[in-house]
Amino acid sequence: MFSVGKALYHFVSYIGELAILFSQTLYWAVVPPMKGERILTQAKRVGPESFFIAALIAFFIGMIMALQMANQMVKLSAEIYIPSVVAISLTRELAPVLTSLIVAGRIGAGITAEIGTMTVTEQVDALKVFAVNPVKYLVVPRFLALTVMLPLLTIFADLIGMLGGFVICIYKLGISPALYMTMILESLTVKDVMTGLIKTICFGAIIALVGCQQGLNVKAGAEGVGKATTMSVVLSFIFIIIADCLFTTMFYFIFQI
Repeated sequence: MFSVGKALYHFVSYIGELAILFSQTLYWAVVPPMKGERILTQAKRVGPESFFIAALIAFFIGMIMALQMANQMVKLSAEIYIPSVVAISLTRELAPVLTSLIVAGRIGAGITAEIGTMTVTEQVDALKVFAVNPVKYLVVPRFLALTVMLPLLTIFADLIGMLGGFVICIYKLGISPALYMTMILESLTVKDVMTGLIKTICFGAIIALVGCQQGLNVKAGAEGVGKATTMSVVLSFIFIIIADCLFTTMFYFIFQI
């Protein structure tokens, strides 16, 4: 019982630390001067440098979805509905979540390792000595880059995932390209795309805050950096899945979107 209470205490404390960091980030994000070059550098890491792996996974996920449904749908003579299911599943759930998990593993770990190394080598303390706020200098550029670039990366994942489903539907199921596009356009709505993109803004914030928080609180030298990096990825994955569940519940059952 004591261990459960202790774990709950640490969890609530950690959520409080993230909330404090989030409020500080929002404050410093609007306080001039704005260092555009630092934001663009981080945006390049999140977007263009993560595009290939996100696109590759989205393409094969689209193919896998079409293949998984093909057997049963063909038996029911309902294969023409496969494009609709692929498109809606990708835009609402799979593309946002999988892209966010990829970025969390790639960028979130890098953020923690980079800031953690600066912490143990006392570079963060040096920033404070020179009257440079660490949140303004380190957290804000990464936060803005992730919350802006992750939705854009998800849009490309949506399109490339549908391309993967297109390949299977055209060459495996014999659905014409025109019919494939017609079924997608008739079934897919703006709200399907927007619900997925709204999620990714939150997911980007989670990745940035968790990664930076772990990096800024590293202890015990190089070993601490390794542990913080691992913990950063694990916590980001957990919070992304929890947030996705909450958003899905809110969209479907509260707002009925």
